[in-house]
Amino acid sequence: MDDATRPPALLPDVTDIWAYGLDAWQRAILFWDTLRERANDMLEREASGAPDVLAFRHETLLDARRFARPVNYALLRITAYGDDQADHCLDPDKPPLIVMDPRAGSGPGIGGYRRESELGIALHEGYPVYFVSFFPAPCPGQTLVDVLHALRSFTDEVLARHPGKLPILYGNCQAGWAAILLALHCQGALGPVVLNGSPLSYWSGEAGVNPMRLAGGLIGGVWPVRLLSDLGDGQFDGAWLVQNFEALKPENTLWEKYATLFLDPAGEHDRFVAFERWWNAFFALSREEITAIVRHLFVGNELERGVLDLGDGIPIDLRRLASPLVVFASYGDDISPPHQALAWIRHVHGSTEALKRAGQRIVYLINRKVGHLGIFVSAAVARFEHRAILEALPDVAALAPGLYEMRIDNPTGDPNCQKPHYRVVFEERRVEDLPFEEPPSAFDRARQVSEFSDQAYGLFLAPWIRAASNPATAMLLKWLHPMRSSRYLLSEKFAPGMLSVAVLAAAVRANPAGVPRESPLRTAEQELVSQVTVAIRSLRQLRDVGYELAFRHLYGDLPLLWQASGNIADDREPASRPELG
Repeated sequence: MDDATRPPALLPDVTDIWAYGLDAWQRAILFWDTLRERANDMLEREASGAPDVLAFRHETLLDARRFARPVNYALLRITAYGDDQADHCLDPDKPPLIVMDPRAGSGPGIGGYRRESELGIALHEGYPVYFVSFFPAPCPGQTLVDVLHALRSFTDEVLARHPGKLPILYGNCQAGWAAILLALHCQGALGPVVLNGSPLSYWSGEAGVNPMRLAGGLIGGVWPVRLLSDLGDGQFDGAWLVQNFEALKPENTLWEKYATLFLDPAGEHDRFVAFERWWNAFFALSREEITAIVRHLFVGNELERGVLDLGDGIPIDLRRLASPLVVFASYGDDISPPHQALAWIRHVHGSTEALKRAGQRIVYLINRKVGHLGIFVSAAVARFEHRAILEALPDVAALAPGLYEMRIDNPTGDPNCQKPHYRVVFEERRVEDLPFEEPPSAFDRARQVSEFSDQAYGLFLAPWIRAASNPATAMLLKWLHPMRSSRYLLSEKFAPGMLSVAVLAAAVRANPAGVPRESPLRTAEQELVSQVTVAIRSLRQLRDVGYELAFRHLYGDLPLLWQASGNIADDREPASRPELG
């Protein structure tokens, strides 16, 4: 029997098993060595003051730590990428663009940590680009109002540098609602505002699918945030926020991220280390700032409800927003889904005619699959959606008041295509047709419980916790946080045995075994990883539905329980989500 007619072997032979075993051992060495590098990188960045991860050269124009009301923010002007000077491609007719990154636990710079990013696309298109950065520790007692006034000073500085040109504002994630508040504070002194994966309707979401909106009610409201801030001697550790994000989809953050690194440690090394450099740089917020954010926005939903009062005499009413608005959301985003990005339009304005009477023009763009971070991190999204948004902004400003869906007609399917190979169209929509219902009354009852428990904590526990806390205890709790200890304890500074891993890793890189990924045992390995992912996802779905049931049981709306229970073990594809058009 010749080789062409011989049936395939059902089991790998001894040689294949030995080769796979050696390859798996080498990959394990490289895997643990990468985690060792991550640990060392974390410690080195902490010692150096946790600098931003911007890949672009820049100069600091304003440092708000020196303001009369100091906050830990700074305004940067982007000057170059590598040897490419920003001024060389500057278009003098284009307005300035200000990018704001999320202050949600991690540090700044993710909107520009590589060339193909929001900053890179904006520079390539000829815009003068500015970036709002922030420092690891807040100024003592800084408030949300202090931050907004600093951002307004930043905007005034950009306006002074570009007379007659209203700046474009990019708000990523949490920075989206900050951008909206800034636009209202600036009273029309801004051009278009672009919101990328930004929540404005904090109570909205899909039952059993978006559990983060339930967190405030399930933990009792705002008082745990105050407790953690008091234990931190007036600072709220951003590691708690990042831990919440990691727990949201453990099949991705706690399994697939590491499984992917193990399957290809050489190929994934640079990408993994670069992302973890940002993800594990935990920045703090002041007690006053985080308390206001959670109390007024996430638990109180006061921005959408139209009752937000920050105490500085400036009315916060979304119906007063004068800047054209572009909302970029994705059904693959489990942190800020389209419900939270868009439902406020219907809840605030009620009808298309009311939106038009307010003189607002709102454009939304929906991606079906990209995840939350991908909205403002993915290179493919930067090259396609963000470039199309920037090129379409003059057309957005020229639209008549109303609601529009932005569609990118790209017949070639190539995300790198240039005009005129793709075109942007704006299709008018009706506010009444947005498929987002009013949030159930359970959220309002959770808000009331939060107010009561917050008062009780302030009266009976807060004085004792603050009296027992000091900088030394806060520092101890900071370094004992599992988000840090699980990382830095893999450094040779704490585990001397990791030096042996480093030595072995150098030897492996010099003499890799290398088994093709299409070999039977590697294929079986990849299938095992996939099966574990499915199992963890199923457990996570049960957990999420359990959260929904517990929330509805605690705060009412029991007749709606079927909406959550119907999602058990139902991992729907984005294509099955309701169309917005």
